[in-house]
Amino acid sequence: MGDFDNREREEVFSKKVRAGKRTYFFDVKATRSNDYYVTITESKKRLEDGVFIKHKIFLYKEDFEKFLEGLNGTIDYIKENQEVVEKRYEYTDAPEIARATADDDFSFENL
Repeated sequence: MGDFDNREREEVFSKKVRAGKRTYFFDVKATRSNDYYVTITESKKRLEDGVFIKHKIFLYKEDFEKFLEGLNGTIDYIKENQEVVEKRYEYTDAPEIARATADDDFSFENL
């Protein structure tokens, strides 16, 4: 049963999103009963020692609608009350080197 137990941790689908100094991972995983759920991981390099710090949340399919309602409502509130300028990032062959394509100043300290 060893291989079957590993299914719990296997990624069915994965999407990596680089956003400046942070990287977000959206992963679909399967439980032992082959029920899918989502893990959302934020990864950020700590400036002091270069160690990557990760924060993870688990999102179960019965919560998708409520989660999206809450997230969209929160984002809409911010957009209605403050200007939001989303940055688009252009990546070279070396993933650790990125350029922001927005016109404003943006720096990557301690890459």
